[in-house]
Amino acid sequence: MQPAEQFDVFLCYSSHDKTVVRALAERMKQDGLRVWFDEWEIRFGDSIPSRIEIGLESAKILILCMSAHAFGSDWAQLESQSFRFRDPLNKNRRFIPVRLDDAPIMGSLAQFKYVDWQQPTDQQYDSLLAACGFAGVVQPKQTPPTAPPYDIDRITRYAPQHLIGREADTALLASAWQQTCAAENPRPHILSFVALGGEGKTALVADWATKLQLQQDSAPGFDAAFGWSFYSQGSEQQVAASSELFIYEALTFFGEAELAASNQSGVDKARRLAQVVGEKRVLLMLDGLEPLQYPPTGAMRGELRDKALAQLLRGLASKSLGLCVLTTRYSIPDLKAYWSSTAPEYKLTRLATKAGVALLRKLEVSGPDAECEKLVESVQGHALSIQLFGTYLRDAHGGDIRQRDRVTLAAADSAETGGHAWHVMSTYTQWLASDGVQGKRALAMLKLLGLFDRPASGDCIAALLQAPAIDGLNEDVIGLDEAARNITYKRLADAGLLTVQRGAGNALLALDAHPLIREYFAQATASEQAEAWQAAHRRLYTYLCENTKDKQEPTVDDLQPLYQAVAHGCLAGMQREACEDVYNARIVRRGARYSTRKLGAFGADLGAVACFFEQPWQRVSPALHEDAQAWMLNNAAFSLRALGRLTEATEPIRAGLAMRVKQENWKSSAIIASNLSELELTLGDLAGAVRDAEQAVSHADRSGDAFQRWINRTTHADALHQAGRVDTATALFCEAEAMQAERQPAYPLLYSLPGFRYCELLLAAPQACTWRRSVQNCFDPLAVDALGQAQTCQLVAQRAAQTLAWMEQNNMSLLTIALDHLTLSRAALFAAILAGQPLALCQASLKLAVDGLRRAGYTDYLARGLLTRAWLFATTYHHTGPDSAQVDLDEAWEIAEAGPMPLFMADIHLHRAGLFHHIMPYPWQSPADDLETARRLIEKHGYLRRMADLEVVEAAIANTANKAHEQTAPS
Repeated sequence: MQPAEQFDVFLCYSSHDKTVVRALAERMKQDGLRVWFDEWEIRFGDSIPSRIEIGLESAKILILCMSAHAFGSDWAQLESQSFRFRDPLNKNRRFIPVRLDDAPIMGSLAQFKYVDWQQPTDQQYDSLLAACGFAGVVQPKQTPPTAPPYDIDRITRYAPQHLIGREADTALLASAWQQTCAAENPRPHILSFVALGGEGKTALVADWATKLQLQQDSAPGFDAAFGWSFYSQGSEQQVAASSELFIYEALTFFGEAELAASNQSGVDKARRLAQVVGEKRVLLMLDGLEPLQYPPTGAMRGELRDKALAQLLRGLASKSLGLCVLTTRYSIPDLKAYWSSTAPEYKLTRLATKAGVALLRKLEVSGPDAECEKLVESVQGHALSIQLFGTYLRDAHGGDIRQRDRVTLAAADSAETGGHAWHVMSTYTQWLASDGVQGKRALAMLKLLGLFDRPASGDCIAALLQAPAIDGLNEDVIGLDEAARNITYKRLADAGLLTVQRGAGNALLALDAHPLIREYFAQATASEQAEAWQAAHRRLYTYLCENTKDKQEPTVDDLQPLYQAVAHGCLAGMQREACEDVYNARIVRRGARYSTRKLGAFGADLGAVACFFEQPWQRVSPALHEDAQAWMLNNAAFSLRALGRLTEATEPIRAGLAMRVKQENWKSSAIIASNLSELELTLGDLAGAVRDAEQAVSHADRSGDAFQRWINRTTHADALHQAGRVDTATALFCEAEAMQAERQPAYPLLYSLPGFRYCELLLAAPQACTWRRSVQNCFDPLAVDALGQAQTCQLVAQRAAQTLAWMEQNNMSLLTIALDHLTLSRAALFAAILAGQPLALCQASLKLAVDGLRRAGYTDYLARGLLTRAWLFATTYHHTGPDSAQVDLDEAWEIAEAGPMPLFMADIHLHRAGLFHHIMPYPWQSPADDLETARRLIEKHGYLRRMADLEVVEAAIANTANKAHEQTAPS
């Protein structure tokens, strides 16, 4: 039966050319043509041959994208030949070659007239439509020229009235942008300004961006511009700050709304965002990254907590046509490799004395220059302190510099916690309290801003300005009319203490203050007016709960008011209500886990969970009952692990385990101990993994739960296998499979993750044999051991095919299905190398495995898939290039290093040296360095199952070196 016609065009190409072909497909789709493009038509779980067959059978036109890569692609040639076989004379179908590069046109293709697509233009696109027979059918769109899209108000709203003393820094920004516009190389892709809070980083960037925007209005220089501020800059309490909302908004802005709303991992979204942003001359501005960094003390020292943001920045540093400008309090070690090239870091120094005096004069401070200089030096040239000091002298003392001694600075704390700025603010606050009605109103508004860790929205401010009054907090601003409120806002704005954001019709959108000012009033109110502090947060909690509508499928943006409600509720002492009524009922939607499963919002979810902790990530608020405390510990561990913050994830798991053991809840204890063992294994603590897996078995046996008894034996067996204790591991796997078969007679084989682990053990011997042959480049398919191991691969493949069928029949998770495909591809790869079988089966199942693991969001398992594919690419001589062993090994390294995952790091070093030692030039430092590091990691972590593989590579490299020496030695 012929399929119904579905497509106008079938695009046939090599995956190396995907970027340029995707652009062509999108343009045709926008013009209303039905295009078969594999990225759109093949989904996880589809049969690839059958989907291709539908496209080839129904399309009237096949466009063959010719390139050097396409001529070497088996898939491209197969699709092209299959299409032409259906109509060899081109009577009913058209075959249109499109030339992507200057590679010689091969064979019978030389007889066809082609369309040149090496430098695509509108005229060439029209020629392609004409060749396809679409001329006149697709009407060219007449779109008037428009200004480039930009959304940088989040940055420019903080532009100061007077930027003084930053001429050199502004010139640096201007130079970097000029180099970007001129497409110069080398040039910075990322420009980072680093300084403590209040030194003027935001003011510098906002002032430059404002002036640049004015220039763009008359003569655009960028393709797009996007800015973001991470709100609670430098707040030490933001242990769960996330880039999630930023990535959602940025992807939406850059035309990737579908991906933004998907449940793909934040790292995958960031990888795509880096690609989209890097392909154009984009100005990206990121202000205040420090909440997403670890503190500058301790082992992590400023590294990005947020793995998605780290992925974005590394991607832009590596490849970008635009410029990313960012500010932060702390240096970013994640970009260290690029500091001397594409991502320079600049320390923003204090204001010079003359510049500080000039700022005081702008603030109408009068008196001798010498006195002004003393003031500037007394605050060490700190820009915010000078601003506050000058404003205080102007407002309280007519600008008389002689009154500067009214502010005591001798005991100033470090700038990291407010420093001189807080001491000036304390004096300023006392004066406002004594300055009549207007002063008290201004002070009340500043206290209200201290309730927020981000700009306070206009509707939340309105809720706080309603009766009844909260004693000691807002009584001076209750019931004010709009004119009176505006007077207060203007006074604070003129003092540099407030930023007012307005929308259409002059409506108030938000109020904001410098983060240090917000933090000052937050600490002061919480410690000195605890009842008012809780009452105000209770009002905000109630307002947000009552005025946020529940949608059937809300986005991350839609859930933001509920996340804020959780934070305000916990600060109000309403942890139980916030947990049950908001977080559980409306955000995660109880068992559905909507926020993570549907949206992949692990960062936002962790932010909500953090609110319930008294000490992250160890002690939950005792206001929650014990079951809820254990649930919060589990949620914290789950999100931390999903976000790649593996070391931190061990803390809540250990705390939860201790709690459940104390309660003698043995089933929960078994589950948690098993999770802890898996995490320790990932982190390379093999001894701990074996110990805690053994405890998990003990707890499971005490619980009497049949499922936990057998599944925890597989966790224990996997840890033992990695430690090289194969016989004990095999016995445990067999015992677990017998227990499962007894409980579930219809499923006599271990399946899902336990089944994958068992197959890994069964494939260990074939893998070792295949590794030896690949590394030593000695292929003898008739060898006895090769044939025997190939037969083992066939048995494992049969097992995986059976469990895959069960998983698909029962609509199991993406991870379980992807792992079965990974087992099938590994078995096929080993069998192909050992017995000389074709690699086609391996290629198809491996694509499904890697794509599925990406979608499932489990980076540790994705690393396994990438290692297998790198081995396949090396076998087919795709060592370097867009789709190659090098690319997959580099991506796997990013995953492993971020964890950190030392066992995978050892695997990657082994694969580099084993598969590339004969390739010149070597893509990394040297095979010897990789081998040395691999041995150190294997020995340090007790990763003994890879010791034999290491020795094989060492012997192969030594043998190569000996032969080279013999050839060069004199006879």
